[in-house]
Amino acid sequence: MSPEQHTIAVIGAGKMGETLLSGLLRAGWPASGLIATVRRAERGEYLQTRYGIRVLPNEEAVREAHVIVIAVKPQDASTLLADLGPRVPQGKLVVSICAGLPTSFFEKRLPEGTPVVRVMSNTPALVDQAMSAISAGSHARAEHLALTEEMLRPLGKTVRVPESQQDAVTALSGSGPAYFYYLVEAMTDAGILLGLPRQVAHELIVQAALGAAVMLRESGEHPVTLREAVTSPGGTTISAIRELERHRVRAAVLDAIEAARDRAREIAAQVD
Repeated sequence: MSPEQHTIAVIGAGKMGETLLSGLLRAGWPASGLIATVRRAERGEYLQTRYGIRVLPNEEAVREAHVIVIAVKPQDASTLLADLGPRVPQGKLVVSICAGLPTSFFEKRLPEGTPVVRVMSNTPALVDQAMSAISAGSHARAEHLALTEEMLRPLGKTVRVPESQQDAVTALSGSGPAYFYYLVEAMTDAGILLGLPRQVAHELIVQAALGAAVMLRESGEHPVTLREAVTSPGGTTISAIRELERHRVRAAVLDAIEAARDRAREIAAQVD
C-alpha cells in the first residue's frame, strides 16, 4: 500500500483508533495521508498536536479517504452509520475494528457493493505486538484483504480467518491478553506469599512469560513438549502441575473462553 496512493480516515479515533494512527506514523506513513474524526473538540486538538494529522468532520473524512476505518464502540455504530452510511462514496474500502459486529451489519448500512473487512485486534498493538484477525465481507476481494494487512502490519501480525470464526478469535485473542495479566497477578501474589518483594516477583514472572512466549514462537515445539522439558520426575514443577489439575484449571480456562465467545455473540445480537 503506497502512502502516495491511499489516505486512511479513522472514524471515531479513540484508544484503538489512536493506536492504529500512531503505528502507521511510526512505520513511516506521512501525517498528510491520515485523517481522524472525533466527537469532542479537545480530543481533536490532542490528536492534531501530538501526531500532526488532520481532524475533519465525518462527511469530509469519508469523501477524501480511500480507506475508512470504523473505530467507534459497537453500541454507537448504528447511530453513526444511519447518518454517515449513505454518504460514503462508492468504491471506498471500509475496515471495521468494532468488536462483535459482522460485515453484514455494515453492508446493510452502506452503499450497495461496498467492500467491508472485519478486524479483531488486541491491546498489544500499543507495543507493535498485536495479533489481528481479518475477514472479508461479501464484496471484499483479495486486494482489499491485502490492503488491510498492509495497514495493520505496523501493529504486529495478521491472520485471515472465515468470518464465522471471528467470535472465537475475539474470545481467544482479543480478550487473551487479559487472561495472561490475570495469571501474572495471581503468580505475583504467590511470590509475595512465599516471601519475595513485589517488584522482584513481578520481574521474575514477566521475564519468565516473555522467555516462554519466545520459545513457543521460535522453537516450533508443541507446548506439551516444552512443558515436559521443565517437568522433572518427582520435582517441583510436577507438584505444581498436579495442583493445577486438581483445581481443574484447564477446564476453567475452557469455560472462560467459551463464556467470552458467547458474550461476543450476545453483543452482536443486541446491535444488529
